[in-house]
Amino acid sequence: MATPNERTDESKPAAYGGVAAVDRALTILATVEQSADPLSLSELSRLTGFYKSTILRLMVSLDRAALLVQRPDLRYELGPFAFRLGRAYDTSHQLEEHVLATLRELVARGTQSASFHMRYNDTQRICLFRVNSDHATLDNVKTGDLLPLETGAPAKVIAHYHHLSGKPIADDEPLIFSSFGERDPSCAAIACPIFAARGLFVGAISLSGPKDRFDSASVEQMTPLLLSESRMLTQVLGGVWPRDN
Repeated sequence: MATPNERTDESKPAAYGGVAAVDRALTILATVEQSADPLSLSELSRLTGFYKSTILRLMVSLDRAALLVQRPDLRYELGPFAFRLGRAYDTSHQLEEHVLATLRELVARGTQSASFHMRYNDTQRICLFRVNSDHATLDNVKTGDLLPLETGAPAKVIAHYHHLSGKPIADDEPLIFSSFGERDPSCAAIACPIFAARGLFVGAISLSGPKDRFDSASVEQMTPLLLSESRMLTQVLGGVWPRDN
């Protein structure tokens, strides 16, 4: 129980009539998920704004469900059930199968190398899937690479749509983002968002390669292909393309 001089997190109503304790537990879970490293109790308290006593109380349930576990060094990390949820999501949505099919189709239609990027944490994105073009010279991006979240076309997509996830997308919101020599002076890219059910932002598909292959004519040729394939992938994942609302 909170001490007399401690504000009570329980006094805050949950948004949209939900359960406040569940909302706080999910906030703790999301905070750990978004961190590149395991978090201490003090770090969790600072990042969530919750008192340590509140976190410890909720951690009992999160640990019992194996969503979060405490390491020997007393830091918290995702537990095995979180991994199982991720695998179940991937299986039910066949994310790898559908995304790779889209990337291969883009490359087959004469675009540059195609990649799928997701937000990894507050400062990085991860290249989850990649299909190289048939060109001899490629940009240096591989599956599993962690890349900056502040530079590059996919980073711009993630930064723009991460905070709009689950919200209605206005017709004037941009769908194509570009970068020319930002992360790598010799490379360029264009990228587009992908959505799932309930308007949830999933990640960004990008076309990237040497900068000299991204003149105005090439970008004009690749842009409708990227938009078309991104729209179809969004629909396959159960989402609604913004312009179709």
